[in-house]
Amino acid sequence: MRVVIVITEGFQHLDLAGPADVFATARLVCREAAYTIEVTSAVAGPVRSSNGLVTQVETPIDQIGGPIHTLLVAGGRTIDDHLRDPVLVEGVRRLAAGAARTGSVCTGAFVLAEAGLLDGGRATTHWLAADDLSRRYPAVTTDPDAIYVRSGDVWTSAGVTAGIDLALAMVADDHGHDVARHIARGLVVYLHRPGGQSQFSAPIQAVPKTEPLKELQAWIDEHPGEDLSVPALARRMNLSERHFSRVFTDQTGMPPGRYVELARTGAARRLLETTDEPLDVVARRTGLGLPESLYRVFRRHLRVSPGDYRRRFRIKEH
Repeated sequence: MRVVIVITEGFQHLDLAGPADVFATARLVCREAAYTIEVTSAVAGPVRSSNGLVTQVETPIDQIGGPIHTLLVAGGRTIDDHLRDPVLVEGVRRLAAGAARTGSVCTGAFVLAEAGLLDGGRATTHWLAADDLSRRYPAVTTDPDAIYVRSGDVWTSAGVTAGIDLALAMVADDHGHDVARHIARGLVVYLHRPGGQSQFSAPIQAVPKTEPLKELQAWIDEHPGEDLSVPALARRMNLSERHFSRVFTDQTGMPPGRYVELARTGAARRLLETTDEPLDVVARRTGLGLPESLYRVFRRHLRVSPGDYRRRFRIKEH
């Protein structure tokens, strides 16, 4: 099974190395799982990744022929610099047409979108770039929380290490979960990572345009245990409830009730990361009330339980 991975100058090295090591390890686990790996780019020669390591590309993308089993596009912070490169985009479009499946890691999804390969389907990318992907390519349904997404024969994954999750899922699709499980154990990673990207992302990205609402937002974030109902917040702003709700939603992109729940979830995350306080105390201090409410909002927004979140992210002093 021939795997071709496309890289660009400034790419994220783990977007290449992670999936490549999954496919390379497969042969050690199962003789039938024999993948060959090739790396290509718009031009042949040395391609430097964002960490400074250089990968030597032997064959440029316009000289790569078929058949290809898996075409993958690696991402990186500099992907914008390459989206107007016709050699790259057309090369990916041409190879995808003859590949059994096509995929991307991190912001490599932007290359697939630019080539029209994501139109009408569902896709994901790094949570920091998800809003940008959705805005620039409205024909794509962007899922900002998924670790990876399969939409027909097109696969996309979240940032950096999620390329390993993607490659493991591809191996499982090719050779079964037992083979993929053996690979995951050898690489010391999850076969199915629990939860989604939201457990790693910044709690809220909603910045109001006016100073009074910015001050209110800061006050909400600092006082999650206070009465943060719409009537209470409207009184604080000297506005009617209806007008307050409309202005808040217009400026932040979400209604005040949702913002408050996310702010309280963020406050709970910080307490779980930095303290050993029991869940009932965390729920009470953050305005969520009962441990049951804390559990519900964590499952809803982070897709993990508060206990699981604490076990993964607890910061312990040495």
